Amino acid sequence: MSDIEKFINQKELKTSGFRRKVEEEYENLKLGEEIRQLRLSKGMTQEELAKKMSTTKSAVSRLENHSENVRLLTIEKVAKVFDKKVVINFQ
Repeated sequence: MSDIEKFINQKELKTSGFRRKVEEEYENLKLGEEIRQLRLSKGMTQEELAKKMSTTKSAVSRLENHSENVRLLTIEKVAKVFDKKVVINFQ
């Protein structure tokens, strides 16, 4: 068991729902990183992506750094810029 797993297990004992919250935040982090990687793979700056999405560079930065909940409409705008489809998978 990794140190992070041990830490999460200890916190979960003290704070019910801690593990779930960590997992949710991890998913937000992954989404932001995927958007960032997609942008970089196309050689785009945050400013260029923002312009194509009709938003601001700071909004793109927040999106990539998961500092706010991301609306589905925003994800759809990103997908449209990169000619991608949004797929939602409930598990």
